[in-house]
Amino acid sequence: MGRKIILGLPLGLGKPNQLANAIYRRVKADPSLSLVLCTALSLEKPKGGSDLEQKFLGPFVERMFSGYVDLEYMVDLRKGALPANVELREFYAKAGSYLNVDHTQQNYISSNYTHAWRDTIDNGVNVIAQMVCKKEINGETFYSMSCNPEVASDIGPALREMEKQGRKIAIIAQVNQNLPFMYGDAVVRGDNYDIIIDSPDYYTRLFGAPKMSITTPDYMIGMYASTLIKDGGTLQIGIGSLGDALCYGLQMRHAQNAEYKDFVKKTDMWDKFGAVIDRIGGIDAFDEGITGSTEMLVDGYLHLVNSGVVKRKTYNNVHIQRLLNEKKITDAVTPKTLELLVEAGAVHPVLTADDFNFLREFGIFKEDLAFDNGDILAGPTRVPADLNDAANMAMVAAHCLGDRLKNEILIHGGFFLGPEGLYKALNDMSEEQRKKIFMTSVLNVNQLYGNNRYSSEELKVLQRRHGRFVNACLMVSLSGAVVSDGLESGQVVSGVGGQYNFVSQAHALPDARSILMCKGVRGSGKSAGSNIVFNYGHTTIPRHLRDFVITEYGIADLRGKMDKEVIAQLLNITDSRFQDALLQKAKEVRKIPADYVIPDQFRNNYPQRLEDDIALFKKKGLFVPFPFGTDFTPEELVIGKSLKWLKAQMSEGMGKVRGLGKAMTIRTVPEKAIPYLERLQLDKPESAKEKMMQKLVIYALSAQGAI
Repeated sequence: MGRKIILGLPLGLGKPNQLANAIYRRVKADPSLSLVLCTALSLEKPKGGSDLEQKFLGPFVERMFSGYVDLEYMVDLRKGALPANVELREFYAKAGSYLNVDHTQQNYISSNYTHAWRDTIDNGVNVIAQMVCKKEINGETFYSMSCNPEVASDIGPALREMEKQGRKIAIIAQVNQNLPFMYGDAVVRGDNYDIIIDSPDYYTRLFGAPKMSITTPDYMIGMYASTLIKDGGTLQIGIGSLGDALCYGLQMRHAQNAEYKDFVKKTDMWDKFGAVIDRIGGIDAFDEGITGSTEMLVDGYLHLVNSGVVKRKTYNNVHIQRLLNEKKITDAVTPKTLELLVEAGAVHPVLTADDFNFLREFGIFKEDLAFDNGDILAGPTRVPADLNDAANMAMVAAHCLGDRLKNEILIHGGFFLGPEGLYKALNDMSEEQRKKIFMTSVLNVNQLYGNNRYSSEELKVLQRRHGRFVNACLMVSLSGAVVSDGLESGQVVSGVGGQYNFVSQAHALPDARSILMCKGVRGSGKSAGSNIVFNYGHTTIPRHLRDFVITEYGIADLRGKMDKEVIAQLLNITDSRFQDALLQKAKEVRKIPADYVIPDQFRNNYPQRLEDDIALFKKKGLFVPFPFGTDFTPEELVIGKSLKWLKAQMSEGMGKVRGLGKAMTIRTVPEKAIPYLERLQLDKPESAKEKMMQKLVIYALSAQGAI
């Protein structure tokens, strides 16, 4: 390739870490070489900011990440030791992870996810590499891009076209059999790659993203969002505690519907927002169920499949999908199914070989049939393929029809990343189950327009009926503009990713809605601030694309509304500590009538009211911090909660002084504290610093009622 490598690596899990490290080491050792890394979301093991956090995380990281190979360029980046001949360019990062890293702030590329392949090519990429897995199918070895076909599916073919024009390129695969073998557009032949690196030495541990606990505000947002999901519709969600809270709400709505409705009624959700819930979503259990069409396949989808929420089947064929949507057919194959397909023009009245293969592919015909010279061979029976003849149609019905449609899809996904439990669940699935998850390009799932090699626009509209595209954001201005990826200083928090794609798609589909979830408050105590703001010097989603916004205090339906209505609805879901100042500002600039008053029913938006609302249901065993499991031990959960509380206390001005003062009065170690101290290696403190940390831990455990 020459002495300058511009290396494209997948977002997140699919990076071939050993290969990336080998190339990086080679370039690092030779200043005459040059390396540009074009990628996104370079994964790192969790690290604590303080000595106490490091003591807590150390054993956890050792347990959960032992065997995972670190990305050496990230290790050097954190040390400020990235060599001058190496440059990292990313279009997405873990939220907040690069706020104080000059190199990545300056080299950030702001792209829609659907433009990532194009922008990578425009950056001159000449090598792409990713982790894959392999499987023998009918005697031939196939490779699956598994967790990351979402960009590779497009950048690879584009580079091959450039290769025909004389450009040097290399496409490399590194095999790791710990990856689940996923289907759909992820499956390719070996000749897709110039080099395949395959050694059991590189079948190393996958990066498992630890689950975050779900807080009361998270749960409230998730419950509100769950009421807007329509039975028979489509769902897109992202990673994180808000997405998990939504999945929990949907599970509860379906499997514990009486308790769900009780919650909706007793927390005044229905009284305040029942009209919009009834119009857009619902609170009944799912009859038809929903389907998934998502950039990111999170583990929550698997929980929704297992609980019977995600069960609406879609098919990658326009005619079949339209007939299903119109309820003219079901997945049970009958003679009427074939008649309607002929009527719709899906197949010719006199079947061709292509028609026959199509009917067999989707289960309308049995698998063991053959086609020969205009006849269908059903064992010894030869059936003429002229369906204009009633007698032939009767013979087809008697000898050829299958029982149910095949090749159904429950979820279309672009990439996946999650806890180790996600990878295990995918690996443990039967082939039949795994094939119902169709991994594909972001050009397919993230956008609607354009008929490409993946799917037609018409088919996408049919598959994604009643789409609900649910994403998280940082702030919302009173005009309805949304901040999700950066600060008004220009600092990048994460990246646009696919959020703009899905918001735009929600406006393009005839019956879809965008739902943006925003925690109403950041910080606590005196440092608390509203995430509903009057205006802000950075925007991810412009105000003209405003739609649903949800905070822990409710739902704002902004689409097509006048500015004064938008302001009023957003004030209704703002924390009451900040409502008056925001209303006054809106009045000062005359964007809302001078005599406008926030309705009384929205004037009790306080965190304690939420805790009171949910307390009764928590006593029943609902709304636990980790409903989908956790990799933390029971002791670690207690310690983690206590340290989180301590950190919040110490961040308060005088709180640090008061906290230290109370902690320093502790003279003896309570017996119940010993297991927690042993876990932190503070049961026998040796230095003055460790003795102080021990006292702080005891103080926090006591304050949280753990001892």
